[in-house]
Amino acid sequence: MTHGVNEVPLTLDEAPPKTLGVLDQGALWANLGVSLLGFSGALFLLDPLQGTPLSLTAALVAALVGSLIGTAMVGLAAVPGTQTGRPAMVLLRGLFGTRISYVPTVLNIVQMLGWGAFELWVIAKAATAIFGTSVPYQVWVIAAGVLTTALTIWPLGAIRLLRRYVTAGVIVALVWFAVVFLSKAQPQTGGSWTAFAPAVDYVIALSVSWVPMAADFARHSRSSRAAFTGVVGGYTLAQVACLGLGVYAVAIAGAGAVFQDSTAVFEPFIAAPLGALFFGILVLRETDQSFANVYSTTVSLQNLMPRVDRRIFSTAIGVITVVIALIVDVTSYGAFLGVIGAVFVPMFAVLAVDYFLLGGSTWWNTAEDAPARWSMVLPWALGFVAYWLTTSTPTLKAWDAFWASAREAIGFTRQPWMNGALGAAVVAALVTLLIGLLRRASRR
Repeated sequence: MTHGVNEVPLTLDEAPPKTLGVLDQGALWANLGVSLLGFSGALFLLDPLQGTPLSLTAALVAALVGSLIGTAMVGLAAVPGTQTGRPAMVLLRGLFGTRISYVPTVLNIVQMLGWGAFELWVIAKAATAIFGTSVPYQVWVIAAGVLTTALTIWPLGAIRLLRRYVTAGVIVALVWFAVVFLSKAQPQTGGSWTAFAPAVDYVIALSVSWVPMAADFARHSRSSRAAFTGVVGGYTLAQVACLGLGVYAVAIAGAGAVFQDSTAVFEPFIAAPLGALFFGILVLRETDQSFANVYSTTVSLQNLMPRVDRRIFSTAIGVITVVIALIVDVTSYGAFLGVIGAVFVPMFAVLAVDYFLLGGSTWWNTAEDAPARWSMVLPWALGFVAYWLTTSTPTLKAWDAFWASAREAIGFTRQPWMNGALGAAVVAALVTLLIGLLRRASRR
């Protein structure tokens, strides 16, 4: 049974259509690169260490460098999806074997549910900022959840809709706010380059959070080049623009106000001439974030149950994310999601080396009986450890204290220039390469 010639098949048993070109991928990732709370994220870009602010030039360069590094990782994670036609978690059967792949799959489902609920919360808060409290928060959450679920039922249709209509509106809205803010905000002066490395670390973290879902969309690309170019080009341009605009929005709203309440950054947008109209476009567009999370949760579940109709999964996940957004304080979930997210940077570094450099692309096995490859767990684990030894991003106090003690125990001093995502990727990649070379030598 199919779900339309140009739509995602209902189960993993059917071949995915290759209908997305570079413009489709670019539009999707450009829209994902613009986030409502990405505007408030400019506060952490400007002052990642809370006391050593960057200059405007340093902050913008950090945004560009961090985005390029992060999106390159996402783009590389997308290519195997195009070449195999498999979603991200199913690709991991080739890396770890089918049964071991269930571990990162479950972790991904947990984090995607959390991020999906978080996005519904963001949409509801932004809508309340525009229309006031006459419409209850719960109504906005449910409405956003219904729209998100509908988009997930027809995911390729949703991507084509983004390219044809939504992207143009988002570009106009961003340009409009840029003109207004540049005329209002005081010129940014002062600051230094001291905290440049932590700022880059922060921006990389924003980008690589999409690594676990890159192949979910890339498997429908017409070519690997379209997938990679769409990710790197679309997301980088959008994220740099979003963070740059956020610098001025934070300046207008007041850094202190945004630090206390991240949604305070919405006020300058709504107060601008025609602000409610253009901000409304950005709020409506935010549903692509929740759509991406719910859809990736769906195809992740299909790695566990490949013959279940994805529409059943999408509907159930849509309901669950709405319930989470209604009853859970999702703002307290962010640190936990950051901890889980650190799992996927080293894991996809292992995949990239094994797939691109060690010949995996010629034999990658994503069958339901793919044998276990325990040797690939070691570089993944070492990369995870390297992430927390080198990162400068705070998460949970107890978790951060544990890794501070670990550094002290092994006599390791984290330098200001060190980067968690890059540290994890480099360690995982090098260990994977070493294992691969030893394996080849043993066969001679």
